[in-house]
Amino acid sequence: MKYLLLKHYRGGPAPIVDFASMDQWTPEEVDAHVQFMRDFAARLEETGEFVETQALAPEGAFVRSDGEGRPPVTDGPFAETKDLIAGWYVIDVESWDRAVELAAELSAAPGPRGEPIHEWLEVRPFLTEPDTVTE
Repeated sequence: MKYLLLKHYRGGPAPIVDFASMDQWTPEEVDAHVQFMRDFAARLEETGEFVETQALAPEGAFVRSDGEGRPPVTDGPFAETKDLIAGWYVIDVESWDRAVELAAELSAAPGPRGEPIHEWLEVRPFLTEPDTVTE
């Protein structure tokens, strides 16, 4: 079963540890955090549970079609994913419990002063096709 481990900039429950946004961390703190993420992905590759990971840039816009040839770009007043979603991991694991276990481990990534940030991660299963009913 595949799950999405969604990392948020904001928008989740109140953080346990109140830490500055990453753009205010020292370069060494950012490097330690990124290395933790790389090491986490490498361990999942070894167990066969890794599918992909991606960090997102803060730029982006909402786009919708307003008729043929006219896709206007709007930038609010909506809660935008560029303000909310920092990145994700896609994992392929045996159970919900394993997905939650991995999310908890990822939540402990280091932040300022090397302390675990205990960030909230959203865990969502991929939608699967319903079982086929045959007569």
